[in-house]
Amino acid sequence: MPTKSSEARSSDVRARAEASFRKEERAKDGAKAMMEYQANGKALREKTERLKALRLAKEAADKAAKPAGKAAPAK
Repeated sequence: MPTKSSEARSSDVRARAEASFRKEERAKDGAKAMMEYQANGKALREKTERLKALRLAKEAADKAAKPAGKAAPAK
């Protein structure tokens, strides 16, 4: 038959184990969140870079096309 002191020790051990488990879970969740955050940031930077290149290419093409096709006379 368990005594009160052994029950108290048992509940203390269990509480410490649960706290340790929760701490490990938080650490894993934090690491996962950080990896997702960094992956999203990298994807955003790559998309921005690609769109900037497209915009600059379009602006250059528009600038090159302007002198060749002069504006029609105003009416």
